[in-house]
Amino acid sequence: MSQRRISLLMGISRTTVARKLRFLGLQAKFRQLRYLTRFAVSPVRRAQFDEMETHEHSKLKPLSIALMVEEGSRKILGFEVSSMPAKGHLAKRARKKYGRRLDGRPMAMRKLFREVDQLLDPRATVTSDQNPNYPTWISSFGYIHKTVKGQRGSIGGQGELKKVKFDPIFSLNHTCAMFRANVNRLFRKTWCTTKKAEALVDHLWLYMDFHNQFLTKN
Repeated sequence: MSQRRISLLMGISRTTVARKLRFLGLQAKFRQLRYLTRFAVSPVRRAQFDEMETHEHSKLKPLSIALMVEEGSRKILGFEVSSMPAKGHLAKRARKKYGRRLDGRPMAMRKLFREVDQLLDPRATVTSDQNPNYPTWISSFGYIHKTVKGQRGSIGGQGELKKVKFDPIFSLNHTCAMFRANVNRLFRKTWCTTKKAEALVDHLWLYMDFHNQFLTKN
């Protein structure tokens, strides 16, 4: 639900909901950091990586969510949220209204890979689409990088599942679709938007905790 709807149904102020989101997001983060230590014993040998896009306040202010999952189990190994410039037909309008926007993706990617490095086998295979930036980021950590051609998304899968019989990065795309289906601020068509990137991070930690603990097999 949106924070406004939670406050209405619970009979509490929106300020309380916002504070609880921050508190519970941190609790979920701590639980997941403990949960992921299991991979130190049995490191991940095959992982999948890509980005999702959303925005804060306006589509003229897009955000990138870098995401890595274990192939097969669909366990979320980590994510990072960063700002990115608007592109396409929105780029000119965005620069005119908000000025040039920082592209924080390279720094976020490096941070994500440093965090998951202890969870991955030193010679793990990381599969991604053919984004030209990914080979540099992935290979710099010594992983085997495998690329696959991007495919058209299907409406039924929140635009994340692909219109193909066999999707080589299904574990990742299915997890992205689950994010969009369960986190209301990530719905494809919604008026419930992120106002602060920090709140999006807390919300994603809450979903990651639920996803890894209850929605995927241990």
